[in-house]
Amino acid sequence: MSARDPEPGEEDPLVKGVRLRGERHRRWLREGDPSVARRLAQIGVLGWIIVTPMLIGIFAGRWLDQKFNSGLFWTAPLLMLGLGLGCWSAWKWIKDA
Repeated sequence: MSARDPEPGEEDPLVKGVRLRGERHRRWLREGDPSVARRLAQIGVLGWIIVTPMLIGIFAGRWLDQKFNSGLFWTAPLLMLGLGLGCWSAWKWIKDA
């Protein structure tokens, strides 16, 4: 096996998941449970991760609707797109945390 060859199972998502779980468990043993303040901070960040793309979608949609005089033609879809992007970003943030 050369130095560039990946270890067996390195590409396997199950192996990656088990390694990540082991790392998280070792970190928990070393650091203990997070404080209430840290958990509240995480909830706040999570909220902003979801809300910010939604607000951007609303502002962009309202601007486009005013520019083209189209009612809510752009606002509603861009709001939903922002919600989807925010939820996806939050999921990725939680998954990688």
